[in-house]
Amino acid sequence: MSDGRLITSLTNDTVKAVRSLHMRKEREATGLFLAEGLKFIGEALDQGRTPTTLLVGMEARPHPLLDRAIAETRRTGGDVVTVTHPILEKISRRENPQTVLAVFEQAFTHLEAIDPASAPCWVALEQVRDPGNLGTIIRTADAAGCGGVILIGDCVDPFSVEAVRATMGSVFAVAIARTTPEAFVAWRATWPGSVVGTRLDATAGYRDSVCSRPTLVLMGNEQAGLTDALAAICDVNVKIPMRGRADSLNLAVATGIMIYAVTDTV
Repeated sequence: MSDGRLITSLTNDTVKAVRSLHMRKEREATGLFLAEGLKFIGEALDQGRTPTTLLVGMEARPHPLLDRAIAETRRTGGDVVTVTHPILEKISRRENPQTVLAVFEQAFTHLEAIDPASAPCWVALEQVRDPGNLGTIIRTADAAGCGGVILIGDCVDPFSVEAVRATMGSVFAVAIARTTPEAFVAWRATWPGSVVGTRLDATAGYRDSVCSRPTLVLMGNEQAGLTDALAAICDVNVKIPMRGRADSLNLAVATGIMIYAVTDTV
């Protein structure tokens, strides 16, 4: 038990407010997002991020990390509440929800605040549309030691519940920036290392190019790929060979291959 106030009504204002974070317009209006699970919340705490609201299920088992989450939430002025299992189900939209949920403030990095030299590799995504892909790419970027992920144009919300789930907590560890194509093109002119794009019509293989650090990996939309305009500003465009019947790779898989290709060779 959290020893916080107990909520049992599915129509409680706090429950409705947290549940509404499944909608992008509410996330944009409030600047908040929903995270699920004690391990996930622990990742946030390790990065100095504390919940604005911590919802602890009545069946949640005692755990040192839960004690820490409760203490940190209260220390920073957040709200700690105890909720019933039906409320956890309603908020998470799952039959077997996590027993601890939390609401956090979103954090975007301004493009101009990025220090390219702070990491060997960065990732830029043009009009990525699938939240699972985006979340997996953020997680992969974290695992490979990338500095961050830059979202170009009309991209899916990185703080959607589906995207956040797929990051497995890396949403707190990796810088996330968003920008327009025009602003990105202007900013790219200042990039001190190599910019590598991926195109099916490229002639160079993904292992053939020699890249200098920091390397910026630029990936296109799941269906259309990288646009001509952004492909034109790359130092080199490469392709990952398709040796079987499939004519393309999942975007998250292709991005992971590219990240490790450039970080292992430069």
